[in-house]
Amino acid sequence: MLLFAMVAAMAVQAQEIETTAADFAGSGNVVDEVIWVVGDEPILRSDVEIARYQAMREGYRWERDPDCAIPEQIAVQKLFLHQASLDSIEVTESDVSQEVEARLNYLINQMGGRDKLEEYQGKSLTEMRMEMHDDLKNQLTVQKMRGELVKDVAVTPADVRRYFKDLPQDSIPFVPTTVEVQIISKKPKVDEEEINKIKNELREYTDRVTSGETSFATLARLYSEDGSARNGGELGYTPRAALDPAFASVAFNLTDPKKISKIVETEFGYHIIQLIDKRGERINVRHILRKPHISEEAITEGKMRLDSLASDIRAGKFTFDEAATYISDDKDTRNNHGLMAFFDENTGSRTSKFRMQDLPSEVARQVETMQVGDVSQPFTMIDNRGKTVIAIIKLKNRISSHRATMTDDFQTLKDVVLSKRREEVLHKWVVEKIKNTYTRLNDRYKNCDFEYEGWIKE
Repeated sequence: MLLFAMVAAMAVQAQEIETTAADFAGSGNVVDEVIWVVGDEPILRSDVEIARYQAMREGYRWERDPDCAIPEQIAVQKLFLHQASLDSIEVTESDVSQEVEARLNYLINQMGGRDKLEEYQGKSLTEMRMEMHDDLKNQLTVQKMRGELVKDVAVTPADVRRYFKDLPQDSIPFVPTTVEVQIISKKPKVDEEEINKIKNELREYTDRVTSGETSFATLARLYSEDGSARNGGELGYTPRAALDPAFASVAFNLTDPKKISKIVETEFGYHIIQLIDKRGERINVRHILRKPHISEEAITEGKMRLDSLASDIRAGKFTFDEAATYISDDKDTRNNHGLMAFFDENTGSRTSKFRMQDLPSEVARQVETMQVGDVSQPFTMIDNRGKTVIAIIKLKNRISSHRATMTDDFQTLKDVVLSKRREEVLHKWVVEKIKNTYTRLNDRYKNCDFEYEGWIKE
């Protein structure tokens, strides 16, 4: 749903939105007026204006009147959140932190660097993390609730053939251009001086907590580079399997909440950890994460090495597949000869075929000018763990846009049918939920053409 994408970016655009809200107020509009009530949850006029503004920034064109569509989408989100609370559907702080970091990394890439993003927003990454936290937690909770409601929906090959059998040709889905990409990435070497600087700072934090000068949670809010900083570094009750192995090994061996762990190195950076509580196989801890910053010299050196590697591949000294398997630091792809994979959250399927918009932006920029079989020049990117890496890619395949066929695009057609079935189930669920939920709308919304029936009670 559009609302979920908008919500994720809304917090990051806070300054501009505040200015826009002030403009609305100055022009005679009421910004903070309760316009809907869903259960015991209000929807404010300002909620709608913020969502509308973000959609305008992204060039979205509404199929229905946005004054009606936006509050309805917010109301539907509240229905899912209420059901998630009833069904004890929760997301962990670890999940939220990963999503916050992924969104920030995307914005950093779009702006061309951390410093440029902070300058553009007029605030630090820590402040942005804090602002994004609640919206992304709600978004993940809604996604999880929706997934739970449709987890048993399935379609058979016969269902797919039956659905498309009598459709006219111009109604058959148009498959956009897709590409298959292999990648080799290497982590630039971090200067020993930078590592020592971070470790000394973490030791200083430990001393300040131990001496009683301040609390661990306060320092986490101020200095941690993890999304959990907003909550004082607290991750919530998390199973061992959801944590980095090195982090989990130290965390689960903590016994005294008054003591701070030794410094722990993980793939995300360097941590210190404080125990809060253990419940069976789950543990709740606070942590402070610091990430080493990569020097320009290290990046230049890494690019030179990968440039030499790319030249050897082009010269036929060895294949890209062999280099990816034995040289790449990307553990998600190296066991598959560097072939990148895309996970579609809507269908739950995994594929090696990417639409251009689904590729990491840095990879997409390279692919745009490449021919099948080309090996790129080295470039930097932020990986899905928030780390700066240097990469080269090979364009393995490009499939031009075309009408889907049962022979070549069965999975695509199956996903269409499956998505339609799931949306039908979710639509029916929302309508039933509305019937059993108290709702009140301002009179000006009572003539709206809503997507779901039942908002207006007789």
